[in-house]
Amino acid sequence: MTSIPRTDTSILGRWWWTVDHLTLGALAALIVFGVILAMAASPPVAVRIGLDEMYFVRRHLTLLPVALAAIVVVSLMTPAQIKLFALAVFAVSLVLLATTLLVGNEVKGARRWLNIAGFSLQVSEFVKPSFAVVAAWLFAKEARKGSIPPAAICLVLCGTVVLLLAAQPDIGQAVVVTSVWLAQFFLAGLSLWLVGGLLALAVLALTGAYFVLPHVARRINGFLDPSQGDSYQISRSLEAFRNGGLFGRGPGEGQVKNSLPDAHADFVFAVAGEELGLIVTLVIVGLFGFVVLRGFTRAFLEQNLFLLLAVAGLLTQFGLQALINMGSTLQLLPTKGMTLPFISYGGSSLLAMGMGTGMVLALTRRRPGGGGHA
Repeated sequence: MTSIPRTDTSILGRWWWTVDHLTLGALAALIVFGVILAMAASPPVAVRIGLDEMYFVRRHLTLLPVALAAIVVVSLMTPAQIKLFALAVFAVSLVLLATTLLVGNEVKGARRWLNIAGFSLQVSEFVKPSFAVVAAWLFAKEARKGSIPPAAICLVLCGTVVLLLAAQPDIGQAVVVTSVWLAQFFLAGLSLWLVGGLLALAVLALTGAYFVLPHVARRINGFLDPSQGDSYQISRSLEAFRNGGLFGRGPGEGQVKNSLPDAHADFVFAVAGEELGLIVTLVIVGLFGFVVLRGFTRAFLEQNLFLLLAVAGLLTQFGLQALINMGSTLQLLPTKGMTLPFISYGGSSLLAMGMGTGMVLALTRRRPGGGGHA
């Protein structure tokens, strides 16, 4: 029960009685799992690289209130405000993405991070949700006016983002952005021939990346034939799931995290498998699935094309990122350095996910006199 009465007309009261409580609850559960796993998986990694044992835990707990505030503040916005907010974030992110190529921190041959006031910012995390909303806005204009320029502008913007990401290089993020954009293109009802052509072009680009970028080839070859590459992390990850069984060893009792380099980030799902067990990991998978399906169910009730496309784009990104992380942890997909939303360690990802899910909550709110939902 809540202490906020339905007659409360304050900003908080109106927000509470119009926001989707079920989605909010599922996100809260994911955030709680994230805190539990940060405390379980991060300390061994911090000690191994010479940091204080609680270094990553403190950073996660410091940024978490900011992410929670982002969820609430952004979810208070109207659809018109969401458009302007996303446009501003996208414009700034695009500039910073280009800046990253010039002055970004280079790690393992890739420039993906900017050091701003002691905070390592991965700009691509903020490009994804903001561009999903901007693309929805442009596609909705195209469908309404029947003119060419909005879709053409959207195509140029998508190409620019993908080229900047590929130049870092960050092929995984480029694939996510392209996939979300194509899904929105399809839902917008634009030419299926063009959708097919763009999809074929994306496949050709990925094939080209395989032959041009050695790290892409290594990951794909390692996935197809584990004996060809360094399969240490994935082998340890699968071992963690075997050790966990149905009920797990208990929080903090896992052993694989002591030798798994990215146990707190890309392979945190493996720590969940060992310490929490199969049943709880299936609950986590179910929570991700619920957020996506619940959001789509509400979005498809909308008559406003922008709302449908924006929510669909944001949820496709959210679900696809979770799928890639969990799939690579289980050797169902090639390994890719991509966080598990709200659960993996990563400040940029945590803040961007707070912003993105806040947009979903804002756009799926019930608005009296506005046709039901947001």
